[in-house]
Amino acid sequence: MRITGISTHVVGTPWRNLTYVQVHTDEGLTGVGETRMLGHTDALLGYLREAEANHIAGSDPFAVEDLVRRMKYGDYGRAGEIVMSGIACVETACWDIKGKALGVPVWQLLGGRADAADNRVKAYANGWYTVERTPEAFHKAAREVVERGYLALKLDPFGTGNFELDHAETLRSLSLVEAVRDAVGPEVELLLEMHGRFSPATAIRLARELEPFAPSWLEEPVPPENLKALAKVAAKTSLPIATGERIHDRIEFRELFESQAADIIQPDLGHLGGIGEMRKLAATAETHYVLVAPHNVGGSVLTAASLQLAGCTPNFKILEHFNDFADAQIKKVVKGAPQVVDGYFTLSDEPGLGVEFDAEAAAEFPQQQAHFDLWAEDWHKRDGRAGKAANGQ
Repeated sequence: MRITGISTHVVGTPWRNLTYVQVHTDEGLTGVGETRMLGHTDALLGYLREAEANHIAGSDPFAVEDLVRRMKYGDYGRAGEIVMSGIACVETACWDIKGKALGVPVWQLLGGRADAADNRVKAYANGWYTVERTPEAFHKAAREVVERGYLALKLDPFGTGNFELDHAETLRSLSLVEAVRDAVGPEVELLLEMHGRFSPATAIRLARELEPFAPSWLEEPVPPENLKALAKVAAKTSLPIATGERIHDRIEFRELFESQAADIIQPDLGHLGGIGEMRKLAATAETHYVLVAPHNVGGSVLTAASLQLAGCTPNFKILEHFNDFADAQIKKVVKGAPQVVDGYFTLSDEPGLGVEFDAEAAAEFPQQQAHFDLWAEDWHKRDGRAGKAANGQ
């Protein structure tokens, strides 16, 4: 079997463009992969056009390791977010082809279920708090999440916080967390996102004030570039620290593991090179007693791919899910899209990723000038308008 070529499809919303890559073969089998780029979708498409000619066309889709190695190192330049995201789409599609050809789900090819007695994967909701930034609105929105059966949810309550958070904004942010905890009760997991906003001193202060609400983790409390700053925060709080969505090469996690600054890593399968690279990273994390909770802000193909990893990973904690709350209509572009029932996904037994991309449905959502600015007023509404007015758009 040989790859004859690829086709790319962009599904657009005001705040995110989702790129789907179909890999076609001379035996009629087609696989699909997905990633979500922020502000670099056209760059990704350009890279994939070149990679198709230089590396992909004519390759054996079963020889995933060889193809990844050539795409990552065969152009000599150091692979960054765009290249690793392109690799992830193609690599994931090859696993999909391999599973379909052999008649088994990808998780079966990766060693089988880590817990043979349980085929569920816990989910947490994100993108649910697209409401006014008041305790009353957040309380109501959080109640709706748990009424849908979710047992965990995440939020960033910190507005436009950047390095510092003044007293008034601190009180406002804490009131939002208090309202959400009151809405969901003590048994639902509450995950707190900081989006790399703060200085270590501010993050440490906020961590202390957030402890009464028992969050399961603090995510990216400081900007991701300085791991010593992260270690400083970790040393001053008992709350678990999560990070990793903006690291795009598993080798770059080495220093994070050595520092023992993170309790949970959050690699994005769509940016890290795909399923095989994530599997290797998860195994390394296990040797450092670190849990894995992938960043997952894509659509249903990326979710399905992340679930393949979840099924065979002993140190897998939980999987993020946006698509019940933000742009729920885009689920129609994937047949067999994974669903959350009573707080859990169920591992599919269907071959490959267990889903099929619908190009005709995708055409209903053309690429947009998607915009997402975390430091703009009302960014959390995810309507694509935050930050554009300030830039004259």
